[in-house]
Amino acid sequence: MGDTEMNRTTAADKWRAVAAATGPADRAAAEAGVRLAYRSAGLAAPERILWADSPLAAVTLLRGLTGTGRSVRDEVRTRPWAEERRRLHDALGPAGWAGHWQATGAPLWDLTRALVDRIRAAATEAFEEAEERAGEGDVRLVLLDAVLGQHDAAWLAAFDGHGERLAGLAAVAEHAGWWWPYENAAVLCERPVELHRDEAGRLDRGDGPALAFRDGFALHAWRGMRVSADFLAGLADLTPERIRKEENAELRRVMLEYYGYDRYLAASGARHEHSDETGVLWRIALADDEDVVMVEVVNSTPEPDGTHRTYWLRVPPGTRTAREGVAWTFGLRPEEYEPLVQT
Repeated sequence: MGDTEMNRTTAADKWRAVAAATGPADRAAAEAGVRLAYRSAGLAAPERILWADSPLAAVTLLRGLTGTGRSVRDEVRTRPWAEERRRLHDALGPAGWAGHWQATGAPLWDLTRALVDRIRAAATEAFEEAEERAGEGDVRLVLLDAVLGQHDAAWLAAFDGHGERLAGLAAVAEHAGWWWPYENAAVLCERPVELHRDEAGRLDRGDGPALAFRDGFALHAWRGMRVSADFLAGLADLTPERIRKEENAELRRVMLEYYGYDRYLAASGARHEHSDETGVLWRIALADDEDVVMVEVVNSTPEPDGTHRTYWLRVPPGTRTAREGVAWTFGLRPEEYEPLVQT
């Protein structure tokens, strides 16, 4: 491995660790980074630097804060990023830049962007639940105006060792979470206190929040799928009956994964009735109700970790073949169901 490749690998590893960092911020180091970022942008340092325990708490603080002046995000982040990217792109050329990005920032991009989108959505929903609907638009704008700190890791990996103008931004990212730069004040967030992912990097935890901040703001997820805290809390007491009654196919899949497919079939007294290239038809006879009939199908598109999701589709009791059941979910007759690509 040459020096260039080794440097790229080192930068990618460093910023992958930054993106996943949890625990208390180094406030002194982060604040020094803020002042350096302002100075690099030709701005006076902010008069006040305030801290919040989570992005949600930061938005709450900002909505009530006065005397901040205008946002200077463009000067502090947007313009330096654009100029350094253009400089590095010109130095490396189109093919060189593409290879550099693939070796540094690209592996982190999907992970960090998905997490950022989840945090923004959860914070917005938290305001809705608090009946602050009049300010929903403002909340979204404030969240979009954040400098992403540690979650800017993908871009920072690409520029590591290049562009001194980004040194302040990098210093904040290494020691804190999201932050908001204004003329007279900057608001910084603590990092999460917990982060749990599966082997593919997706948020994943079955017995608590997958991402949690010190003030209780949290995201719950199972293999990347967002779920509620109440839903997760109920997984320990699952029964086949409860699984059968769940109408949401995605939630039912989570229940089945947690409970175990083999265990579910055995506990339910399910009878294998038919199978073909579309799936497997199972029937569960109930003494005081109509039969529960489900088609077991496997998604042909692999997950990020290479596995294939299994889904259970509830179909009418009169269904006699797996194809008939799958076709019914699309509103088609069996003879009409001829997918060009099975997904």
